[in-house]
Amino acid sequence: MTGVTLTLRQLHDGERTLEHDLLTAAERHRTDHEIHHVAIDLSRWSREHGGRLAETGRHYDLDLRGPRDHSSPGALATLRQKAAEALGRRPETGLLLLHDLCDLHLAATRNSLHWEMLAQAAQALRDERLLDLASFCHPRTLRQLRWTNTMIKQLAPQLLTSV
Repeated sequence: MTGVTLTLRQLHDGERTLEHDLLTAAERHRTDHEIHHVAIDLSRWSREHGGRLAETGRHYDLDLRGPRDHSSPGALATLRQKAAEALGRRPETGLLLLHDLCDLHLAATRNSLHWEMLAQAAQALRDERLLDLASFCHPRTLRQLRWTNTMIKQLAPQLLTSV
């Protein structure tokens, strides 16, 4: 496996993980409408990135599975939803939200680093397919990062000093 194919695989796994984690956070913090709706929107980007990576991977003899199927939430998701509704906006849920945002930020940072490495390799190899992929997806990952960073900056002062 070459460095490029290894990076494609890591990116695909990272985007799938970020998609899942964004959907989990959206579900867990259902009562916070901004978090819920933005996280769902951002998860769609990661899903699309995963699909584009799988398509590109075929050109490099990689079999990358498509995005995870989140169409059936299952019992655990229903339990999370009911717990979120019951807890509402208690201090403990705020700290959980802050923890979730930190995890999302770190996952997006890891993806961003891999997108940057892929773009640099694409330039060195003069590989337009990889460069187009990175040029399309990396700016969206940076926007995911900015959102998590902004939410952490907004929420941390109140949540960390009120407990």
